[in-house]
Amino acid sequence: MYVDVLIETRVKSNDMVFTYKLPASLSSNIIGKRVLVPFSNRIVEGFVLNYGVKKDDYDVKDVIKVVDEEPVLNDELLDLGKFMSEKYLCPLIYAYQAMLPKALKANHKVDGKIKYQTYVSLNDNVNYDDIKIKSQLEIIRLLKEEKEVLKLTIKSKSSLKKLVDQGIVTEFKKEVYRDVFYDDEKKTVTLNSDQQMAVEKIINSFNKEKTILLYGVTGSGKTEVYIDVVRKALKLGKSAIILVPEISLTPQITSRFKSVFKESIAILHSSLSDGQRYDEFRRIIKGEVKVVIGARSAIFAPLKDIGVIIIDEEHSESYKQENNPRYNTLDIATRRSFYHKCPVVLGSATPTIESYARAKKEYYDYIELSKRVNEKPLPKVTIVDMKGEIKKGNNMFSSLLLDKIKDRLEKKEQVMLLLNRRGYSNYLTCQNCGYTFKCPNCDITLTYHKTSGMLRCHYCGYAQNKKDVCPSCGEVAIKQIGIGTERLEENISGVFKNAKVLRMDADTTSKKGAHHKIINEFNNGSYDILVGTQMIAKGLNFPNVTLVGVINADSSLNIPNFRSSERTFSLIDQVTGRAGRVNKEGEAIVQTFNPDHYSIVCASNHDYKTFFAKEMFIRKKLNYPPYCFITLIKISSKDFNYGIGEAKKISEFLKRSLSNTTTVLGPSIANILRINNNYNFQVILKYKKDDKLYKALNELLKIYEGNSKIKVEFDFNPINL
Repeated sequence: MYVDVLIETRVKSNDMVFTYKLPASLSSNIIGKRVLVPFSNRIVEGFVLNYGVKKDDYDVKDVIKVVDEEPVLNDELLDLGKFMSEKYLCPLIYAYQAMLPKALKANHKVDGKIKYQTYVSLNDNVNYDDIKIKSQLEIIRLLKEEKEVLKLTIKSKSSLKKLVDQGIVTEFKKEVYRDVFYDDEKKTVTLNSDQQMAVEKIINSFNKEKTILLYGVTGSGKTEVYIDVVRKALKLGKSAIILVPEISLTPQITSRFKSVFKESIAILHSSLSDGQRYDEFRRIIKGEVKVVIGARSAIFAPLKDIGVIIIDEEHSESYKQENNPRYNTLDIATRRSFYHKCPVVLGSATPTIESYARAKKEYYDYIELSKRVNEKPLPKVTIVDMKGEIKKGNNMFSSLLLDKIKDRLEKKEQVMLLLNRRGYSNYLTCQNCGYTFKCPNCDITLTYHKTSGMLRCHYCGYAQNKKDVCPSCGEVAIKQIGIGTERLEENISGVFKNAKVLRMDADTTSKKGAHHKIINEFNNGSYDILVGTQMIAKGLNFPNVTLVGVINADSSLNIPNFRSSERTFSLIDQVTGRAGRVNKEGEAIVQTFNPDHYSIVCASNHDYKTFFAKEMFIRKKLNYPPYCFITLIKISSKDFNYGIGEAKKISEFLKRSLSNTTTVLGPSIANILRINNNYNFQVILKYKKDDKLYKALNELLKIYEGNSKIKVEFDFNPINL
C-alpha cells in the first residue's frame, strides 16, 4: 500500500507531496495522520493526504512511523486546507500548520506529551480481613467508596505501599488533561423580547448555509443571545464555535458559557501553554466537547456536526491573520458553514462597513438589538477640544476629565482610561541637535519603556538601554516625546495618590494567566482605575465602571489607511460603551484635537448609521471597499535598488496581464520602508471582478520561486495598506 505525504521543505511550493510505501506492520487507516518519512538525507514529519500509486520512474521509500493514534486532520480540515491554499495562494503545508496547535504540527519542535497521573484502586477478589492497621483500613474504605483515587491524595504513603506489596491495592497510570481554569459566572438571565426575537431568527436558520449580522448596541445582551442559541444547537445534537477577538475577552465569556455548559467546553487561544492547547485539541478530536471558545485559530476546531458558528465583535482586525497564510476568519467560517449547512452569526455594536453594506443589500440576514438589556441609556459622551486645554497647560488630562474622575472615586465607582499606545514615551530626541533614537534594523523610532529602562522596537524586537547623553552631540538634552499607557498610569497615579491604578496592555499581559488576573482584580474592586490600550475596549463587562476617558482619541485618524475613520469610530464607540452597563448610569469624556471629525462626532452620539452613510459616500468617491476588492502585493528585499526595480517589473506585468477594469496602483514604498533590514514595497490592485487575477498571480509566484534576493507575497482584502 502506498500513501501520498505532504512535507515542509525550504522550497516554498504548494506541492511538496511524495509517495511512500506503507509497511503492513503500520496502521492502514492513516489519512490525516502525521508520519515520519525519509527525505533526502534526513527524517521529516509530514501529513498523509491520501492513498497513492507507485510511480515507475523512482524507488519508493518506506514510511518509518505513524505518529498519531487519531487523525489530526479530518476530512473536512483536509478539504479546508486545499481551499485556503487556492484562495490565498499559500503553500498547502502552511494552511495545515495554521490549523493545529504547536504540538501537533508536522516537524514541530514541541513534543505533544500526554500527561499521566498515578491512581490506585482495590484489586478484585482479594481478602483484606486480616488488616488491622487503622491507616490501611482507611485507605481500603476510601477505595471501596471511590473505586479509584489519585495517589497523591493518599496521606499515608507507607500504608499504601504495604497494601500494594500485599496485592490488595493496584497502582496504575491514567491520562489527565491539563487544567484550563476559569471561574463560573453564575447568574440567571431572562431574555427580553428583542433577545428572544434574535434567538428565534437564528435558530430558524439552523441547517442552512447562511450569514447573519447581529447588530446590537453595547450592553444589548448579545452574549446571552449566543448562549441561548448554543443551548438550542446542543439540544439538536449539534456543536458550536464561539470566537472572540482578544484573548482578554476569553475569561469573561468563558465563565458565562461554563456556568451553563459545564465541562462540555474547550478553550483555544495563544495564552494557553503548549500542553494545554494540545490537550484541548485532543479533547475536541475525541468528541469529548461540544462547544469551543477561543480566538482566531479556534475556527479550525475539528468539531463534528457544527450547528452554529458565532464571531463576536466581528469588526475586530484580529480576525485577519497577518502572516502567511493571510486568511480572513470570516472566509473560513463561511466555508465551514457550507460544509456543515449551519449559520454564521456576526455580532457587533460597530460592524465593519463591508458587513453592514452586505446586510443592507440582503446578502446577509440582519438582526438588530437597539436597546440595552436594562433599559438604561447609552453613556453620555462629551467631546473635549484639547487645543484649548493645551493653552491652559493641560497636556494630558482636561479639567473636565479630572473633575469627573475625582467625582467617581468619591462615589467608590470605577474608571477606565483608554490610550491606544503602549510604552512610556513614543520616542526620545535631543533638544540640542535634533538626534532621535531609531531602530538600526527598521525605519521606526524606538519606544521608551520606563519599567524596564529600555528603548524598544515594536516591529523587530530590538532593544537598547535608555541614554541620558545624546550620542551625536554629547549634550544632556534628551527629551521624551509623546505618551503611552505606562506614562498615563504614572501620571494618573500622581494626580490621584490614593487611587489604585491597574494597567492592561501588551507589556502587562505577556505572562500566562495575566489577562485573567487583571480582569478579576479590577472586577472585584481591588483597583479604582484601569488604564489600557484597545484590548480594554471590546466586550469587557465591569458593573461598577461609570466613567470612561479616551486620551488622544484621534491618534488613529493619522494612520495612512482608508480604514482609519472606521477604526476611530469603532474604538471610541466600543470603549465608551464599557460605562454604565448594569445599574449605574455611565458617562464618557473623549479628548481630541479633531472635535468636528465625523467619526468622532458620530461615535459620541452612538450613531453608527450616520457614520456608515458618511463613510460609504467617501468610499464610493475613492472606490474603496465595499465598492471594490483589494489585493496587496508585498515585495521585500535586503537590496533597495533591486527591490524597487523588481516592484516596477511586477507592476508592469500586472498591467499587461489583468483586465482593463482592474486598477494597478504602484509600486510604492510601504508605510514603513525598512523592517528588520528588509526594504518593503507594494503594488495595490483594485477590482470588482477579474477572471485573470489568479492566473496572473500564480505566474508571479513561479517567476520568483527560488529567488532568495526577493520575497513576493499576496494579501487579499488586507487590513493594512
